[in-house]
Amino acid sequence: MTDITLYNTATRSKERFDPINPDDVRMYVCGPTVYDRAHIGNARPVIVFDTLFRLLRHAYGEDHVTYVRNFTDVDDKINARAAESGRSIREITNETTQWYLDDMAELGALEPSHMPRATEWIDQMVAMIEELIAKDHAYAVDGHVLFRVRSYAEYGKLSGRSVDDMIAGARVEVAPFKEDPMDFVLWKPSDDATPGWDSPWGRGRPGWHIECSAMSFELLGASFDIHGGGNDLTFPHHENEIAQSKCMGHGFANVWMHNEMLQVEGKKMSKSLGNFFTVRDLLDGNWSGGWKVPGEVIRFVFLSTHYRKPMDWTDKKAKEADRTLKKWAGMVNKAPSDGVDVPSAVLNALADDLNTSLAITVLHKLAATGDGEGLSAGLKILGFQLDAFSTNAGEDVSAEIDGWAVKLPAALETAMETKDFAAVDALKSALSDAGLDVMMSKDGVSLRPNDRFDRNKLEALT
Repeated sequence: MTDITLYNTATRSKERFDPINPDDVRMYVCGPTVYDRAHIGNARPVIVFDTLFRLLRHAYGEDHVTYVRNFTDVDDKINARAAESGRSIREITNETTQWYLDDMAELGALEPSHMPRATEWIDQMVAMIEELIAKDHAYAVDGHVLFRVRSYAEYGKLSGRSVDDMIAGARVEVAPFKEDPMDFVLWKPSDDATPGWDSPWGRGRPGWHIECSAMSFELLGASFDIHGGGNDLTFPHHENEIAQSKCMGHGFANVWMHNEMLQVEGKKMSKSLGNFFTVRDLLDGNWSGGWKVPGEVIRFVFLSTHYRKPMDWTDKKAKEADRTLKKWAGMVNKAPSDGVDVPSAVLNALADDLNTSLAITVLHKLAATGDGEGLSAGLKILGFQLDAFSTNAGEDVSAEIDGWAVKLPAALETAMETKDFAAVDALKSALSDAGLDVMMSKDGVSLRPNDRFDRNKLEALT
C-alpha cells in the first residue's frame, strides 16, 4: 500500500497518515450554508476533498471509507432570504441544496457517504449543549447558551493565537450577557417569525459551531481521522468545534486539513469588482469569459494548483485546460482504464499531501509518450470522466474545428469594417447548429464540440 502523507494544520507539519482503523477510515468536511448558488470559491474544498476521498477509497477500499459533509440549513442568512423573498425557509433550503448537489456533480464530485442537514439533528445538539453546561463549560442566560472559552486551556492552538490576542480586533458579538467577550453562542432564542425548536432554555435555534461537533460525533464517533475545510474556517469555526468536542471528552479529529482561498484574474473575488460568479454561471456561460465552461475544465483548473496554495481562476487557464482535455479525450476513448493500474507516479504525487498539480504534470508526460491506458487510469483517480469530450473531441476533427476558429475572426473583422454583421451571425448560427459551442472574447475565438456535434454538418459548411 502506498504511504500517504498529509499536512496537518494542528501540528503544522506533513505527517504519515495512519488511520485509527484502516477498515473504517473516517473524514468530515464542513459543507455549505444553503441560501443561494455556490460560488466558485465554495467549489474548491469540494474538489479538493473529493480527490482525497477517491485516494482513500483507492488505498483502503471503497467500503472502508466514510465521508461526511454537512448542510447548514438553519442560519440568519437563510432567514433573511426567506423574509425578502416571501418564500418558506424549507422551500429555499430544499431548492438550494439540490442546486448545490447538481452543480458539484457536474464538477465530477462523488456524493459523500452522509450529507446530514443541521435541522435534522437538533435533538443531538441540545443533548450536547446540556452536557457542556453540566461539565461547567457552558452557561445559560436570557434564553441563550454560551460556551465558556477560558474553560478550555488549549483554545487557539489550531489557529496559533492566544485568547487575549484574539479579543483585540476579533469579530466577536458584543453582548451584555457574556461572561467573556470570546464566549460564543451554542443556542439562541427565536421569535415567532424565526425558525425555532423547544429546548430547556426556551424556544430557539442552535449556533453555527455546535452542529458540526454534534453531527460528526453521531456519524463518525468521538474520534475520527480527518477534518477538512477552507482555511477561512480555521478560526473561529474549527477552533470552536475543537473546544466543544474536547470538553465533551472526545478525541475529535486527528488530522486537520485546510485548502487555501481562490482569486479571479489575480484579484480577490467580489461583487464590487465584477469578478464574482457562481459555478452555475461558469457552466451556463454567464460570466466575464462569456463561454460555457465544462465541469471537467473547472475541475482541471482547480487541481492544477496545490490545495495549500492560493488558486487564481483565469479565462486563459480555463481555455488551456479545455484544449488539453479535448486532446486527451481522443486518447482515453481508445484506451479504457478498467483493469489498468493507476500509474505509480500519479499515485505517488497524490499520496504526497495530495499534490494534484504534480499528478497533472505526470498526465501530460503520459499523453506525450502515447500511454493512453496510463493517462486514462490517472484521469479516473483524479475524478475526470471525459465522456462529454470523447465522441466529439478526437484528433480527426480538431484540425477542421481549428480552421473555423480562424475563419470566424476573419469574418468578424470584415464585419467590423462594413458594419454588416449578418454574415457573422449566420456563420455563428451554422456552427452552433453543427454542434459547436462558439466562445468569443477579447482573447480570440474558441470552438468546442458539444454532445450535438455533427461532423457532416460541419463539413457541409465548407
